[in-house]
This record gives sequence, C-alpha cells and structure tokens, in this order.
Amino acid sequence: MTTADVPFASAAARSGEPFVETPTAYDAILLASFGGPEGQDDVIPFLRNVTRGRGIPDERLELVSTHYRSFGGVSPINGQNRVLLEALEAEIARRGLNLPVYWGNRNWHPMMDDAVTRAYADDHRTVLALATSAYSSYSSDRQYREDFARVLGSEDGTGLGEGDDPMTIDKIRLFFDHPGFVEPFYEGIRDAIGTWLKDGRAAREIRILFSTHSVPMGDANKSGPRDAEFGEGGAYVAQHKAVAEYLMARLRDEFAAATDIDWSLVFQSRSGPPSQPWLEPDINDVIAELPGEGITAVAVVPLGFVSDHMEVLWDLDNEAKQSAADAGLAFARTRTPGAHPAFVSGLVDLIEERLNGTPASERPHVTPLGPWYDVSRPGSDENERLGFRPAAAGLAP
Repeated sequence: MTTADVPFASAAARSGEPFVETPTAYDAILLASFGGPEGQDDVIPFLRNVTRGRGIPDERLELVSTHYRSFGGVSPINGQNRVLLEALEAEIARRGLNLPVYWGNRNWHPMMDDAVTRAYADDHRTVLALATSAYSSYSSDRQYREDFARVLGSEDGTGLGEGDDPMTIDKIRLFFDHPGFVEPFYEGIRDAIGTWLKDGRAAREIRILFSTHSVPMGDANKSGPRDAEFGEGGAYVAQHKAVAEYLMARLRDEFAAATDIDWSLVFQSRSGPPSQPWLEPDINDVIAELPGEGITAVAVVPLGFVSDHMEVLWDLDNEAKQSAADAGLAFARTRTPGAHPAFVSGLVDLIEERLNGTPASERPHVTPLGPWYDVSRPGSDENERLGFRPAAAGLAP
C-alpha cells in the first residue's frame, strides 16, 4: 500500500484511495457537531465563537441573537445531540461493538478540543468521526476536517496527532443519500401528502419545497472534488436535488395522484452582506408566489438538516409558516431524522463500513451520486475567502 498526503489518517486511509476497503480497528467514535448556547449568558460568547476572526462587535451580535433570545437563550441542538448520542451508544452496544462515543462541538460546550483530549487521555488512538452534516460544503464537511487537523496538529510537532504516539481521525462518508438518512424524510412527506390527498385536496394544488441552508455561491460552486463537474451550485446543490428526485419518485410510486405535484429546491437562513451572492431562491419569496400558480397547500421538507435545530424551528416553523399563512396556504413542515431508529441504525451501519472495509460496490445509497468518498478528494469544499487550511480525512493539494 502506498502512502499519500492524508493528514492525521489511519494506516488504511493513508493510501488516499477514495474508498477505504481495508478493515480498520477503530477504538472510539467522535460525534462532531455545531453546538449551541444553553442559557441567555451563553448567547453572545457562542456567537463570538461562530463569527471568530471576522471582527464583529458585540453590539452587532446582539442584533442577530433574536432567535436564541426568544427561546430563552437555549438552542435545541445540544439537547437533540444528547438524545442522538444516547441512541448511538445503545445501538453500538446492541451490535456488540466496543466503541465509546465522545461528543465535541465546534462552537460551544462540550468543545471538540476537550472531547479529543479526553479520548486521547483514555488511550484511544484510532478515532472515527461522525459529523452531524450530510452534504458537501465548506461548513458541513471541510470545516469539520479542518477542526480535526487543528486539534491534532501543532506548530512545534507536539500535537495529539504527532510524535511517537499519535492519534488519527478518519471521517465517515457524507451520508446525504444513505437510506437511513433519507427514510425519515420520506415518511414525513408520505404522511403530509397522504393526509391532504385523503382529505380531498387536489394534487395539482400542492407544492413540495425541499429546503436547505443557503451558502455563499462561491462556496457552493467549490463543493465536491475540484476536478468534478456538478453545474451551478456544485456538489452541494446536486446532492440535494438528487435526493429530492429520489423522494419524489417514491412518492409517485405510492400515490398515483402525486404525478401532478411539483417540487422545488429552496434556500433559507442566509447571512452575510447583501453584496455577496448566496444560493437562491429564498423559501419565503417562493411561498409568496405560490397562490398565483394555483397552489393552496405547501409542504416544506427540511432536507438539509439532521435535526430540528434553530434554523428549522425559527426559519421554518416561524417565518416560513407565517409566509404561508399570509399567502392563505395550508402548511406542513415534515420531520427531520433526529434520533429516528432508521437514522441511528444507518449511522452505525456507516461506522461498520469502515470497521469492516466494506467494498464501495456493496455500500447502500439511493442516488447516482453515491456512495460518497471515505477520503475527501483534492480541493473538496474549499472556502475561497479563507484560503487553504490543513484538513484531516482528505487528500492535501
């Protein structure tokens, strides 16, 4: 086996091959997530972490803290991750695997640095990371891999991933089209549309909006491998569209009338200066136009989100729902995977793929884009504004 430049990788992943088909004896799991405040006093320090390096004053941060303040300063994401962590531990134990799970966040406690340090102190050296993000983009993939490299590396060669007793961190493949991630979405769509059809609503009057987080257009276009062609919006948009097409095909197989239901991919939660192009159209703009198209009901599917965190509860359950009410539309927001048994089981399946070195040809996926890579390809999900930063679990340029 040859060795490529895959920073802080396990022996099996150092070859740089897209798929690691050699068994790897991981001894711990790292559940990596975004993090969120858990009280009013946490909100501004949390937002400082989110915006670190941008020089944004606290006065401006207070203006954008409204969502958190309205929920008592508590983001739902940490509570949801505790539920997911418990479910993962139970499923791992049920399968007879001896793999402790360490949970660490990018922006709030428990911090990723602390989680990795604890794992090292507990004598774990071959770690497999699972991030709570399913798609290709800088913030949902590469930034986590940069976090791992930052925690393991150092300027003087004394980091946890360096020296005579180094820790390695690999990362499971992006799971946007794994059946375990997709199934909860389908159940939600089926239930919402089935109810409306049963109640006599005409299929042609129903619109399904698949919603995901908007990102800067420059970042979207750089999502996925550098040498791959995905069209406008890069792999980020292509992956969402592929999953939406799969879900619509299943819906039309189950309900003949669903052939008359149209769908769109829409975006939400944009930030940044108005002069910077972000992915569009915005979900609220689309909802406002639906009555003019003869639509009377809109089902919103939070396709880009793993759980009901702030962007779902505020931007969809509050703002998008209000937009639908203003337009006179019936509104349904379908569930996210959360700790759905199919999702939890699917995540442990992904862990076992790497433990067993499952051949790529045997890995489940529901779109032509999958299965995604174990080792990220050169240039994947670069951030054109920040420039190159070392990242684990991927080939360096």
